[in-house]
Amino acid sequence: MKRLPVIKYILFGISTLLVLVLCICVGSVNIPLSDTVVAIWNTVFGLPIPEETVQSIIVFVRLPRVLCVALVGASLSLCGAAMQGLLRNPLADGSTLGVSSGAALGAVIAIAFGIVLPGIPFAGTMVMGMLFAFLSLTIILSLAHKLDYSLSTNTIILIGVVFSMFVNSILSFIITFSHEKLKTITFWTMGSLAGSNYHSVLLLLGSLLVCGGILLAHARELNAFALGEDNARHIGVDVKKVKLTVLITISALIGICVSIGGAIGFVGLVMPHMTRRIVGPDHKRLLPAAMFLGALFLMLADLVSRTLLSPLELPVGVVTSFIGAAVFVYIFYVTRKVRK
Repeated sequence: MKRLPVIKYILFGISTLLVLVLCICVGSVNIPLSDTVVAIWNTVFGLPIPEETVQSIIVFVRLPRVLCVALVGASLSLCGAAMQGLLRNPLADGSTLGVSSGAALGAVIAIAFGIVLPGIPFAGTMVMGMLFAFLSLTIILSLAHKLDYSLSTNTIILIGVVFSMFVNSILSFIITFSHEKLKTITFWTMGSLAGSNYHSVLLLLGSLLVCGGILLAHARELNAFALGEDNARHIGVDVKKVKLTVLITISALIGICVSIGGAIGFVGLVMPHMTRRIVGPDHKRLLPAAMFLGALFLMLADLVSRTLLSPLELPVGVVTSFIGAAVFVYIFYVTRKVRK
């Protein structure tokens, strides 16, 4: 029985790899697996490419996009699992704090007012998204501290929800006067990873390694939080320090994801639930498994967004909302039925 989780992780890894390959091969133009492998292999080792069109599609368009999608899905799902464990609330995810809304506001301001950093693609959007994510967290925690010195879970969630409503009203105001950039901003706020490049892949990978490492290192403390903050404090957990560390780490990771892929909902809310039903509530197993399932879910959702109405493309956030809402209602129904 002790080996069962290891087997599950192996299955998660194999499934993720298979779906990754599927998403690279399938699209508005389907490319055989053999041609896909040859294009990637020859590009990596500097060998001649039989068909340059295949190389352009696979190496320069689909591969960076699919990698970004997988990394964003893994990051959002990890943040949701950590947030639900920290706040002991099944409805919690990164957007609960208002961090996603804050990051989206920063990125929309960058797009609407043309804020850029010379020589660095998308840097203006990324920097503004990360900056506003941190500012949002600072505002929310400051208000929570003023109202409740202990930074209780309910206070943080309540202020986060109110802050999200406030930020969404500002977003609507900016979108109203965007005019020529309206389509870009609207599509982006629904979530899209079209146009991803290898700079984004490296940024997301580095962020997931650093922030994900911090969250995984706090798995024991998150298990303690499941018993309640008072019990966690009694067994030696520095509740305030751990809470601030986890919240700041989640905010940084979500800020980067939103600044690159836009506002993609339900990944961090639903996937931890599904993962918990597979591997159990222990965060030492839950957090890494959530990353696999988050990557799988978002890759498949992105594949649907690219192919369902081809050659038109749906924002991936629309697909995740449709699927996520249905799955969440099912999970909520099953959970209530079990409790009765």
